[in-house]
Amino acid sequence: MARLAFALALYTDQRRADIVSFGPSQVKDGWLSFTQFKNRNRNPVHLEIPIIPELQRIIDATDTGSETFLVTAFNKPFTSNGFGNKFRRWCNEAELPQCSIHGLRKAAAARLAEMGRSEHEIMAITGHKTSKEVIRYTRAASQKRRAERAMDGFEFDRPKIESVPLFSGTPNGGAE
Repeated sequence: MARLAFALALYTDQRRADIVSFGPSQVKDGWLSFTQFKNRNRNPVHLEIPIIPELQRIIDATDTGSETFLVTAFNKPFTSNGFGNKFRRWCNEAELPQCSIHGLRKAAAARLAEMGRSEHEIMAITGHKTSKEVIRYTRAASQKRRAERAMDGFEFDRPKIESVPLFSGTPNGGAE
């Protein structure tokens, strides 16, 4: 269950309130289709995200619930807060105190930036409506990728210049 939770966070780039709602009913032809929990009543964001093969492999290998993929020890869906607490325990048990669901959301966005994805492509996964948060999440990764692209093909070796004589023949007034 911990591995599935980690994979859902890393491979969907969603908030914990959305991760706990994912289940078989949101899967359509290999895609997760859902409305994000945040702002669902004021300004809903509907997303469709492909389930990459690695995530599908982990879902298939996990004993999931019938309603939601992630379930408690009592086979009940997690609440958002309950899942946050359980994920913290899993991270502590794995000796990953720096790991968090929100940290994985940032890491997933940064990985997309490192892969060269545009802000709009990343926004299509994260569900952000403006690029402000995406830029904040991906600033370092984007800078590294832009620098790499800027220097791509730049030759550090100077071309070999053959020596060309300044004059030919005998200099004026000189002897052969």
